[in-house]
Amino acid sequence: MAKGYWIGRVDVDDLERYQDYVKANAPAFEAYDARFVIRGGQFKTVEGQSRARNVVIEFPSYQAAVDCYNSDVYQAAKSFRDPVSVADLIIIEGYDG
Repeated sequence: MAKGYWIGRVDVDDLERYQDYVKANAPAFEAYDARFVIRGGQFKTVEGQSRARNVVIEFPSYQAAVDCYNSDVYQAAKSFRDPVSVADLIIIEGYDG
């Protein structure tokens, strides 16, 4: 079964308040066996547009990635992120070929 991934790009307006989101999302990620593959780090935009922060989170399956996003625990955490950031997030199935 192919893994699932969140690919997120985020601009944070208030880093201090954003930390509330970071703390609140940990239980959801733990419950769905998520693993950070990329969490910030140096990058160079070579085509298109970018945001200041990039993240890739791996889940054991595409369905686990979707279920985590839709979970009450993650949605509660997201309520801390929304007022202090702008994000682009996709959930994508990994290649299992």
